[in-house]
Amino acid sequence: MDTLTSLLTTVNNIVWGPFMLALLLGVGLFLSIGLKLMPILKIGTGFRLMLGSTTAQQGEERSGEIPPFQALMTALSATVGTGNIAGVATAIFLGGPGALFWMWISALVGMATKYSEAVLAVKFREVDAQGNYAGGPMYYIKNGLGSKWIWLGYLFALFGCIAAFGAGNTVQANSMADVLRSDFNIPTWLTGLIIMVLVGLVLIGGVRRIGRVAAALVPLMTIFYLLAGLAALLLNAETIPHAFYTVIEAAFTPVAAQGGFAGAAVWAAIRFGVARGIFSNEAGLGTAPIAHASAQTKEPVRQGLIAMLGTFIDTIIICSITGLTIVSTGLWTSGTSGAALTSAAFSQSVPVVGPYVVPLSLAIFAFTTTLGWSYYGERCIEFLLGKKAVVPYRVLWVLVLPVGAVVTLDFVWLLADTLNAMMAIPNLIALALLSPVVFKLTKVYFQKIKEQKY
Repeated sequence: MDTLTSLLTTVNNIVWGPFMLALLLGVGLFLSIGLKLMPILKIGTGFRLMLGSTTAQQGEERSGEIPPFQALMTALSATVGTGNIAGVATAIFLGGPGALFWMWISALVGMATKYSEAVLAVKFREVDAQGNYAGGPMYYIKNGLGSKWIWLGYLFALFGCIAAFGAGNTVQANSMADVLRSDFNIPTWLTGLIIMVLVGLVLIGGVRRIGRVAAALVPLMTIFYLLAGLAALLLNAETIPHAFYTVIEAAFTPVAAQGGFAGAAVWAAIRFGVARGIFSNEAGLGTAPIAHASAQTKEPVRQGLIAMLGTFIDTIIICSITGLTIVSTGLWTSGTSGAALTSAAFSQSVPVVGPYVVPLSLAIFAFTTTLGWSYYGERCIEFLLGKKAVVPYRVLWVLVLPVGAVVTLDFVWLLADTLNAMMAIPNLIALALLSPVVFKLTKVYFQKIKEQKY
């Protein structure tokens, strides 16, 4: 096991090294420029479409499985989770406050990436004999790039169905069990059994039930976390300007060791900021378009405008709340990391409610992340082995949850992190090659909107 862990660590350092960070930011920047910064300029349009998409558009009920809003909530259910709470804290612990700035940068270019993923997912999705919709990187590689690139789609699906058990199953179950044990003294084995039953009941209903549960839980818990975070920042309002200054300064200058903080170079801020930002919002990984492919819409660009909000909400809003709360309290120099650091920051900032914010939020977010990733894994295994493999995969998914709740997961975290990067590579290649399709569809859509106004 030590040899395997050492090998995996070496691979992880390579796939999350300068090449991967340059590829993620480079493709996102290329798409942003090609779209003429449209995703950033049309954020308001995206929110208007999202708020008006809780049901299918007239005449589009038969063009997908779930309303566009539920598709976004399904995607958000898989992204809003441990990355927003523990991931941000870990990035700051390893890279200093400047890591938060680079998370913002990764999100701004990532909006173009997420937009393009959703556009291609709807454009190149397939419908089976039962009327179920399937899409995502493996399908826009297959149907957009042709048979000579199909191997790239199989690689993505292979990495995806395995990585799901790490990032979306065992890690989430372990996070839930650990936080409920430490804060409420609930045995980890009991949490594992409860998770298994609840997730199993939801998965029986397929993507439609996942969409309904996500649409109910994700907005509720996001609002709760945001209100608690805003309260923490308002109660420490005088420290916010200095927190922003610290974040921006540390993004471009090394941070010296102080207290329990070991110090960090600028490269560390960039590396951990971008890596944790992508881990949180998943822009470029290729997972979110699997959910958006099920949306009840005939217009790829419209779903893309809704999809890009996932990155904005996840990183620019939620991760910022976490990061600024940590930096404003000064606890980032305490030597504490992960969810414990975020919990300490909230407890100090909001004494009465604070101690409950992180455990409750982490538990619910981890639960919804498990649901979202289960759907991603199912679509990947279906692409590889056909529909007959979905039910066995779903059963295995549910059975592994209690195991994840009680075991030590350092190796699983490492495996999941590595496979996440390996999923991103075929997806980013496909996005670059299919970018002309995205640019053309976008131009035609907005030209049509412009003509309708006159």
